[in-house]
Amino acid sequence: MNRKFPDILTSLRSERGISQRKAAADLGISQALLSHYENGVREPRLDFVVRVCDYYGVSADYMLGRSYDGYQEFKRLVNKLSELSAEANRLIEEVR
Repeated sequence: MNRKFPDILTSLRSERGISQRKAAADLGISQALLSHYENGVREPRLDFVVRVCDYYGVSADYMLGRSYDGYQEFKRLVNKLSELSAEANRLIEEVR
């Protein structure tokens, strides 16, 4: 497997604010094994790659660093903008 998988796996989890412990539990593996996947110490089997793709809502090509999944990136950015907008509105209300 290429070096991009561990980086993408870590980025997807971090961007969503999910702890390694929670992601591991949700994916049905130990936290130690997820850490090994994220650090490139171990390579996952295909069934795990499929579970990760379903969990994060990305394609296998994206997960493996073979393509730019523009739709997923767009969705992530829209969600982030929505979060920032809600936070800005909350801060504005506090100031009033």
